[in-house]
Amino acid sequence: MMTDVEAFRAGFLEGRRVVVSGGTGGIGLALAQGFAQAGASVIATGSSRERLGLAEKHTSDQLTFGLLDVRDNDAVTAFFRDMDRLDVLVNCQGVARPDAEWNEDTFLDVIDINLTSAMRLSRAAYPLLKASQGSIINIASMLSYLADETVPAYTASKTGIMGLTRALAHKYGQDGVRVNAIAPGYHRTEMTRALWSVPDSEANIAKRSALKRWGTTADLVGPALFLSSSAAEFVTGVTLPVDGGYHVG
Repeated sequence: MMTDVEAFRAGFLEGRRVVVSGGTGGIGLALAQGFAQAGASVIATGSSRERLGLAEKHTSDQLTFGLLDVRDNDAVTAFFRDMDRLDVLVNCQGVARPDAEWNEDTFLDVIDINLTSAMRLSRAAYPLLKASQGSIINIASMLSYLADETVPAYTASKTGIMGLTRALAHKYGQDGVRVNAIAPGYHRTEMTRALWSVPDSEANIAKRSALKRWGTTADLVGPALFLSSSAAEFVTGVTLPVDGGYHVG
């Protein structure tokens, strides 16, 4: 067993393989780059060819990109079937469709992408993770705790991620696979641009947080690396808020 300090030595994830679903931009891309900088071999996936093309400029020896529609069970199964090793799965795929989510078809599509696909990918990746004694990190949200009437499906799906994380932790824990989640708050991404690009809105959100600022995508990398490391080998079933204290304000 490594000590806590040894767990974070330079390149501590060398030789490990990580898949970041929804890793072509925003939070997912930042996490993929963070794992790569820690020495892991990372595959970041996305379902949009356009976004995949933009993300590929970040390709390196440690980070590659691939197309994967998380709604397609056959594609997900084939993706992991062709892999010989996996140590960490990050379920970062997610969309929000403000106001449109009150339409049933849109609601169900958002639930499928944000919640059902996390179960789909976790099940497909499980044999590989069992073999490596690896872990899963799901991306929840501060809306796992709060509510936004404009995004009922996003709110419901991110609340569901917390429950799924707990259930998977107990189901897979008997085989040494840990399952945790991170709940981001207001971080500067394209998804939140409409809020942080308006001075009054930006200021009001920063004021409510305990740290009086918006988060950056970089603020999420450290928690993800910790949860995937040996320093967290007795941590499972947990959802860790990384929101600057916003949801408790």
